Parts: sequence; C-alpha cells; structure tokens
Amino acid sequence: MHWTFRLFQIQCPNQNRSSHDTDISIRTKNFKLTSIIPFSKFSIVLLIWIIGPICNLQIANADQVVLLDTTREATLEWTRYPYGPQAQTPGWVEESFTDFVKGINWRSYVVCDVAYHNVNNWLWSPFIDRGPANRLYIEIQFTIRDCSLFPGNALSCKETFSLLFYEFDAATREPPPWQTDSYKLIARIAAGEGRFNQNSDVDINTEVKSIAVSKKGVYFAFRDQGACISVLAVKVYYITCPAVTENFAHFNETPTGREITIIEKQNGTCVENAEPYEAPTYLCKGDGKWTILTGGCRCKVGYEPNDVNNTCTECPAGTFRSAEVRKCVSCPANSNSSKTGSPMCNCLTGYYRHPADGRHMPCYKPPNAPMNLTLLFVDQTSAIISWSAPAKDDNQLATANGLEKYRTDVVYKVRCSSCNSNVMFNPSADTFNETKITLTNLEPVTTYTVQIHATNSISYLVDTGLYSNETYSSSDNAFSNTSNFSNINGHQLDLSEIRTKYAEIVFTTESVMLTTVFNLRVVSITSNDASLVWDKPGQSDTPIELYEVRWFPKSEMETINNTTLNTKETKAQIYNLIENTEYGFQVRCKTVNGFGSYSNMVYAQTHQSVSTVYEDSMQIRFIAGAIVTGVFFLVIFIVATVYFMRSKHQDELDKKSTNHLPLPMEYASNEVNAMDTTPIVKTLHSNVTTPLFGSSRSYVDPHTYEDPNQAIREFAREIDANYITIEAIIGGGEFGDVCRGRLKIPPNFVQDIDVAIKTLKPGSSEKARCDFLTEASIMGQFDHPNVIYLQGVVTRSNPVMIITEYMENGSLDTFLRVNDGKFQTLQLIVMLRGIASGMSYLSDMNYVHRDLAARNVLVNAQLICKIADFGLSREIENASDAYTTRGGKIPVRWTAPEAIAFRKFTSASDVWSYGVVLWEVMSYGERPYWNWSNQDVIKSIEKGYRLPAPMDCPEALYQLMLDCWQKQRTHRPTFASIVSTLDNLARQPQSLLTTRNSPENDSSTHILDTQRGHNIFISTDLWLENIKMSRYSQHFREANLVSAQQISRLTAQLLSDMGITLVGHQKKILHQARQLDTII
Repeated sequence: MHWTFRLFQIQCPNQNRSSHDTDISIRTKNFKLTSIIPFSKFSIVLLIWIIGPICNLQIANADQVVLLDTTREATLEWTRYPYGPQAQTPGWVEESFTDFVKGINWRSYVVCDVAYHNVNNWLWSPFIDRGPANRLYIEIQFTIRDCSLFPGNALSCKETFSLLFYEFDAATREPPPWQTDSYKLIARIAAGEGRFNQNSDVDINTEVKSIAVSKKGVYFAFRDQGACISVLAVKVYYITCPAVTENFAHFNETPTGREITIIEKQNGTCVENAEPYEAPTYLCKGDGKWTILTGGCRCKVGYEPNDVNNTCTECPAGTFRSAEVRKCVSCPANSNSSKTGSPMCNCLTGYYRHPADGRHMPCYKPPNAPMNLTLLFVDQTSAIISWSAPAKDDNQLATANGLEKYRTDVVYKVRCSSCNSNVMFNPSADTFNETKITLTNLEPVTTYTVQIHATNSISYLVDTGLYSNETYSSSDNAFSNTSNFSNINGHQLDLSEIRTKYAEIVFTTESVMLTTVFNLRVVSITSNDASLVWDKPGQSDTPIELYEVRWFPKSEMETINNTTLNTKETKAQIYNLIENTEYGFQVRCKTVNGFGSYSNMVYAQTHQSVSTVYEDSMQIRFIAGAIVTGVFFLVIFIVATVYFMRSKHQDELDKKSTNHLPLPMEYASNEVNAMDTTPIVKTLHSNVTTPLFGSSRSYVDPHTYEDPNQAIREFAREIDANYITIEAIIGGGEFGDVCRGRLKIPPNFVQDIDVAIKTLKPGSSEKARCDFLTEASIMGQFDHPNVIYLQGVVTRSNPVMIITEYMENGSLDTFLRVNDGKFQTLQLIVMLRGIASGMSYLSDMNYVHRDLAARNVLVNAQLICKIADFGLSREIENASDAYTTRGGKIPVRWTAPEAIAFRKFTSASDVWSYGVVLWEVMSYGERPYWNWSNQDVIKSIEKGYRLPAPMDCPEALYQLMLDCWQKQRTHRPTFASIVSTLDNLARQPQSLLTTRNSPENDSSTHILDTQRGHNIFISTDLWLENIKMSRYSQHFREANLVSAQQISRLTAQLLSDMGITLVGHQKKILHQARQLDTII
C-alpha cells in the first residue's frame, strides 16, 4: 500500500486583531491516497479519521468563553443511538484523530453506514451549562466522503447531516427524547466544496452556527441518515465584550445579547480614589465591541489623574489638587500642606485666604485700620466723612519670592450703631472702595458714632479654625463668587464675628433752622424755557446767603437725577428744557448754618414747538413720496427683467426639445378636475412637539449659513439626551449607526414613543459633522403627513444624534420585494398617492429633492409612505447606480435627462424621478433598467426609450408614467396634478381593469438593439444568469428548455409545473421572456 500525505500550512490569527475575528486561513498541498487493495468499510472509516486536520486551532481569544472543546478532552463518551450489540447499524464510533506532525491525539466520532437501509444515527453532546451567556456559538470541524466512492454498495448514501439542539433547565443522564419534534433544527450541514473522492484532495470543513438560549443549559445533537462523516472537533463558546477601563470607570466582561442586533447596557464602577460625575454606562454590541460610552468618573480632590492607565495617584506632602486644577501643584505662597492627598493648602499663621479666591491663590495678611478719618461737613440732617487708605505695618512689605503680603483689593465697610433705618449712606453698597461717604436723613441735634472698617474679608478670629480642609469635597463649586462671605469652607459665620481693624469718629448734627422757601410758582413756560419766582422765608434770624433751585423731569423723580442753579434773587430763569415734558421744580435757601429744607414740589409742562411739528410733517411727506416713487420704478424694472428672461429661456427650451413625446391631453392646460378635500391617506403626528414653522414658509437652504450651527439652532429642536433610550442597532450608514430607541415626551416626560436614531461616529471630522446635521436642518423645516418628521437633534453631548419618527417597515423598495404580489392595485395607488402628496408639499416649499427613489421612501406600520433622505450632500451609496459628472455623482436611473446633461434640477426633474418610483412600486421593487450600464441608460433615454409597463400594470398608471417621462420638462404634470389623477383613479376602480401586459406593441416604448449583452440569447444558463435567476437552471434543464423560442412561449402555469412557485420570480422570468420574444 502506498500513501501520499497532505501537507498543511496554518496561518493563525494575529494576536493584535479584535478578539471577535476568529477566522483562520488554511493553505493545503496534495493529500492523496493510492492503494492496490479494494476499498472496504473499514478502510473508508480509517481514511476519514486519519486525514483530519493537522493544526491545533486556537481555542479562544480574549472575549470568547469556551464551554466545550473536544480537542482538550481525553475521552468523550457521548450518548449514541443506536449503540451496543443489538444495534442494526454500527452508528457513531469514537476514535482518535492523530496529528503526525505536532503529535496531537484528539478524540472524534465517525460514522459511515452507507451500506444500510433507513439509517438513523444520533449523537448527543453532554449537558452544557450556558452560564451568563445569551447566545451560544458551536464550531464543527468535519469531513464528508463523496457518494461517488460507493457506486454499487451504497444503499442510503447522503452528503449532509443535521445539527439540532434541546434546551433544558437541569442536566440528566438520560438523553432527551430523540424524536424529531423534541429538537429544534439548527441547520442541515453539507460539505460545500469540501467533499472528497478518489480523484480529489481531502478538505476539512469548518462550520459555525449560533443559537439564542434562555434556559439553564443545552444539549447539541448530530443526526446522520446515511452519510460517511468524521466529526473531528466540536467547540461551544459565547462572545463577550472584554473588560475595559475608560474615563476612570471599570466595566466588567459582558456577554453579548440574544440577537446580533441587541445591545447590552453595562454599568461601570469607579477606579480606586475616583468618584462619578455621571453614572458611567457602556453599550455592548452583538459583535463583542463596546459602543456609546456615557458618563464616567473623576479623581477625588487630593489625587492626580493618570490618563494613560486610568488611575488616581495621591498628591505628596507640600502639594495639593482641588477641583480647580487637574494636576497636583505646589502650595501657593504663604500656605502649606503637611499630609499627602490634600485638597488644599492651609494658610500659615497670621495669613488668611480670601473666601472668593480658589485654593490655588496665595494667603495674605489682613489690612490695618483706615487713617486720617475727618468730618468734612455736618448740618441738621447730613454729614460727610473722609479718610486715607491703611498704612502697612513694617518695612518687610514683600515675601522672599517678591509676593506682596497685603492684597490690593482693600474695601471699606461703615458701621453706625446709633443710626436708625431712615439714615441713607452714599455709597450705599455693603462694601465699597471710595475713601469718602455721605450720610443723609440724620436727626437734628443728635450724636452719632461712625466706624470705618478696612477689610478684604480675610480677617477672622484666629481661634475659629475656619481654614480646615476637613469640610471640603470635590462637589464644591470652586469658582463660585458671592458678595456675602458668611459661609466659608462649610462654616456658617455671623458677620459680627468678623474681626476687622477700623477708625472711629463721633459728631453731633446742627439744630433745625426754619429757613424754608414758600410760594414757589411758575410764572411763564415755553417749549425750552421756564421762569420761577418765590417768597423769602419768614421768621429767619440769620441772613440768607443764596438760593438753590433744582429741577428734573417728573418721570425721573425716583432716580433723583436733577440739575441745580444758585441765585441770590427770589427768581430764576431756567433754560434748555426738553419740549413737551412735565418738570418738577424745588427751591431751598442756605444760611451760615447750612441749607434748609426744599420747598414743596411745583409741576409744569413745556410746550411743543409748532415749527418743529410742521418741519417733521413735511419731512415725513417728502420721505413717503420718495419711497413710493422708488418702489414704482423698481416694480417696473423687475417686471421688464422677468419678461425678458422668460422669453429668452423659452427660446432655448424650444431649440433643445426636438424629440419630445406628444403632450398628454389631460395636462395640456395644467388644469385638473376638482375633487373633495378628503385625502386617501391621513396620518397624525405624535404630540411630542409642534412644528417650528407654518406650512406657508418657504424652504431655506442651510448651506447659505456661514455657521452651520446657526441653521441647526433655527430649524431643529435640541433634545436632552437623558430623554432618549437606545434599544437596538438596526443598520449603519456613512456617518454611524442607525438605532431604534424610545423618546420621552412632554409635558411630564413619562410616556415615550418609538423613534429612529442616527448617531455620528466618535472622532468624525468637522465637515462630517456639518454634513450630518445639514440633513436635520433641511428636515426640520418640513411638517407633512407624507414627509419624515424630525423630532429633534442632540448636539450638546456625545454622540451627536438626529431623532426622527420610527418607520417600522423600512425602505419602500425592500418592503415591496419582501411582499411581492401581496397587495391589490388600489392599495398600491394609496401608497403612490401619499408619495405624490409629500412631493407636492415639498414642491410648494420650493424644495427640490434630487434623489427621489423607492429606497429613499420609508413605510410605517400603517403602510403610509413618507419622503426621506433629503439632499444629495453625501456620496451615492451604490456606486453602480451613480454617474459621475463635473458636478458630482447622479443616480442616473432615476434622474431626468436635463439634470444628467446640464445638472438642471427642478420640481419637473423630481416628477421624472416620481415616474420611476411609480414603475418600481408596480413592479414590486424591481431595479429600473435591470442590469444595463449607466451609459446604456443615458443613451437609450436620449433615443426615446422608456421603461415598459410592469406585469399586470393598469393602462392608466402606465400612461401616468409616460407623462412623467416627457423629454420636454414643461410638458410634465405637476405633483398637484398627479395627486388629483391618483384620487380620480381610486374613485373609479373600473378604470384599473385595463392592464398593459404587451410592452412590445407600444409605439412609445422600445428595447435597445440586440447587441445588448443582457438581451442576447446564447444559452439557457447564461440567459438565466443575466436576469439573476440562475437558481432555476436545473428546472429549465429538466424541462428541456434550451432555445429562445421555447423560453419565449413560457406561461405562469408551465413555470408552476416546473416547480417555480414564487409569484415575483414568475413575473420576472415571464417579463424577460416577453422581451426575448421581441428580439426573436
């Protein structure tokens, strides 16, 4: 016997790769067996387990938790059926698999009962406790022998086996019932390209399946019904998001959810010496990756953060860290910390820190008392006191490092124990920095004691211990400033406890002098002048030195902003008054004893100047006349310009429109028959928010704003991220994930609704952020039942999100393909009517969509269609559908000819796109122009080609498509006309009975010439491959359909007899067969 062994080169995974990437590539060289001995059952079984895998695969990466690995077991002893001497077939046999190169000996199971009838071999794994897992993965390495090796002896040879599972809440030695209905089938597993025979190499197949689990554990079962199999290795594991530390919070290893799209929320715990500033949470995705980190922790005061390893280090003695700084810093001047981990440094003896200063500011000595306190003036009711700034107590005015011992912001405070509540001080503030103060409303012949305190709020009782750091916490606001320093470092102080140095003065007010002016009157008043007279005071013993007159507008009386005039006569002339204003006038006299009290208030109103009124009137008339004249000429200019431009533009259109189709009668005059206002589809928005703008507002392009954030603030609402809950990731886009979530709604934020959430990838560029939010700026301007509704945006926290209403059925094209043939024509018309209504609204807003297609229309649970994906600011997702011009990429299959050629996008070009959407809906999501190239589409449309009518499409709807595809854009209907047409069709169902099933007889449509690759018939297999139906090649071969003539005569009944039962596939094959008949 001669053996030729197969050599393996194993490339193991890179250790630096993400732990969920578990693929292993295996390169093989020839592994053949030649023998002069005939094959027997024993030699076949021996061959299967000898030529198994040679490399010991890596068991698990960092986030794979392995529950079962047969390659590490000395013996398996799994439960088998049938088993024992009474068994009619040998069944599963446990044997050793040996790796000759690496000296590995694995236990495995083989079965090869191809020589028996009714084979039913079962193999059960032991009970596997799932632990915290929500989803289990099973990886099987196996080989299967080709049935061609048993041409005469195989009675029940197969090339597949079944993998099943059975969940159980407790382990048991007895196997679960092995009937079919007791187990859930995971998959029927075949070797794919891995079968081997006498003329091929042996390939080891690796198959990975996964199941969601909920009970305590699970049994896996392998069922053989006549195959020649060798199960070499079985591994059962589950995937976890690895333990990580981020933002000074530790997140434990977390198993993924039951489904790939389910995310698991994990709460973090702060690292040692850290505290949370917001509850840290991390989301674990189904692929074992963390996403959307919120919240985190920060180091406590007295501890320095290490961003590299996310630890908090204690500050050494002589340093401190407060909430104001991030690193441990040395103590400021005149302070020190004697222990480690200090949140602040205590002031040295005799020094104090200003309460408004942060912990990083120096300590200072309190100021001395004011100097040269002097009484400048006193009379019966007022006094003026002045002083000089405090002096410094010695020549050592600065510390060793040059820092002043005294603060420069010395302020003063006045205390008067004998003053009642009527006494007023000027300045009136509690503390002030002027060196003079005026006291008014004093009592005559009264002695007052006034103290002037010098302070900067750092002079306190030495024994109060106010600067202990025991009461400081990191939650204190380190930057709070207040004028009331009665709460210092957690101690509530009485201001009477504050010890400040002061100077004191005692004085007595003068006696009352009855020198009051009487009978003040206004003898004359004009627009700007007033004449006053008054009588001398009676019974005055002292001569009068002068009279003081004051006046002020009556409206400003409370502010006491007055103007004064001194005179020695009992009359006065007041000038420069404001016309048409009511003034108040008072007079008082002055003697050697001071001023007397003011007289009673007298009021008088100045006149309005007649000349001024006349001049104002003439000026207003002149301005009004100039404005009217300017507007008149401007209107004439605008009308002339518009008339000229429209005439010129119409001439250009007439030159270009040489091959357009005839104008349909119903749109020739742009008049549409009226109908009642009841819509076919009516939806109501959620009461979460109300629209920002009314329906009459025109669209504003966000790109016209210099600051994109200004557009967001104007057109979109900011939503607090705390009101949003992400439930599952339902897709992905250019900018980030698309999720399903819940939004709490006002006014109580208790109820919530389903929403769709688009997130921006962390670390995105500023341009990507602007592009991402531009769509929200556009969407936020619209409010219509058939336009996707923007709930709001999240821009003040990460990640940045766009929140819209949730559309349960997703995009229209995918929804139609999944539900092929399930709707009546009237239902499709209702959906089309909703799309046209939404586009009519956008057109009235002067908004051009430019990318209207079924993929950009969303469908909710009530089958209401809504326009989405606003603007072409991003790259076209499917590159094969895009045509690149100098202006960017265009989806040519949906775009009007003038937009492709001249980038002329209008509402009329959106109407062309709507015609293609209409074709997509009636064909249940078929791709427009099938597999033609973009150049073929452009050339064909220019030659007059139009898409043929979909199968069973009503004649009226196909005529509406052709109207939308008029080459001359001015001949196309408006969206309002389309809505009216669809309403009329919905009211007249009998008009939908006439269908358009023979596109080849339509003179307005034609297919391209026979040199198109997709229409040339070379063979049945190639034709089916071109129309994406190669899965039915075997059906056509069995029916002996080999020529184009035979295929062109296909019917729906014949396809059903061949076993092609899907309605959508029947329609597609018959449609392409009709086109093939046209070519023939």
